[in-house]
Amino acid sequence: MSDQKMQMAAPWAHGVTVFAGVILIVGGGFQAFEALAAIVHDKYLVVLPNYIYAFDLTTWGWIHLILGLALVLVGICLLMGQGWAHIAGIVLAGLSAIVNFMWLPYSPLWAIIVIAIDVLVIWALISSRRSGKTA
Repeated sequence: MSDQKMQMAAPWAHGVTVFAGVILIVGGGFQAFEALAAIVHDKYLVVLPNYIYAFDLTTWGWIHLILGLALVLVGICLLMGQGWAHIAGIVLAGLSAIVNFMWLPYSPLWAIIVIAIDVLVIWALISSRRSGKTA
């Protein structure tokens, strides 16, 4: 690869990584706030009857809170340039998408939004890793 192409790929990869870090922080914050609703007063959430995934809302709240705080932490580490944060961000965003899929009967619109954010983060982190290796 020529030097000019290498110089153009590196800023693009850095910009996508910064974008992914910010989105991880925002998505993790959303998830943490969602968790507080389930932990503090789970009567605000409506549960669909006869859904295959029926779990205690307080337990789900704690799962979302821990996962949300982990996403925020990984997002901050990604912005600080920690190399391990790329893989951790991909893994946590994938886990978050699965958890939010199972959260669909409790808060469908919110879960779909968070799943979309998770998919965007996974795409951004994979794109930046691919560009970073070729740069």
